Amino acid sequence: MQNTAKSFPVVCLAGSAGSLIPFRKVIREIPAKSGLAIVVVNHRRRSPTKLPEILSKHSSLPVQLIVSGLKLLPNRIYVIPPNCDLTMRDGNFQLTSLSKPHGWPTVITIFLESLARDWRGKVVAVILSGLGSDGISALRSVKAIGGITFAQKLETADQTAMPRHALESGWVDFELTPTEIGRELVKIARSNSLQPTENKS
Repeated sequence: MQNTAKSFPVVCLAGSAGSLIPFRKVIREIPAKSGLAIVVVNHRRRSPTKLPEILSKHSSLPVQLIVSGLKLLPNRIYVIPPNCDLTMRDGNFQLTSLSKPHGWPTVITIFLESLARDWRGKVVAVILSGLGSDGISALRSVKAIGGITFAQKLETADQTAMPRHALESGWVDFELTPTEIGRELVKIARSNSLQPTENKS
């Protein structure tokens, strides 16, 4: 069964400090025609991001920096630009000024909550190495709409705070290494292609 509009799985790869290597290890496992859309959300407030160039060297998928109004499509990797919040509206990305320009960031939480509200296909949240607890409260919303949640195995994380908080929340389905997470994402994509997607009300 071919993926149709808003039926393919969307994966949020979320991380902060120490997440570059896990990002690379996850996407390295994703084949070009997996049917997944991968959205990389990390904490960067000021300096331009080089993630699209870096990640493109480790993936067969095209990697692009998100701009407002960009349509979300499968078989692509999208990267959040610095110094902005990211949300979804009718299957399109929306960028706005940071709602919390100081203190611990909330960009991951904001995106996951928006994705859980807007997306009609499978939603997958992956919490990788990072400081703080951004994204953790949104795991509950992901689970509430039938999504799947992952946390990086603590002993493989450079910074354990984010995955540890995720595990302590009780809303994580799998604790795996980044490579194992990538392989599980492929299984999710294959499962999605074999059965119709039930729309969320």
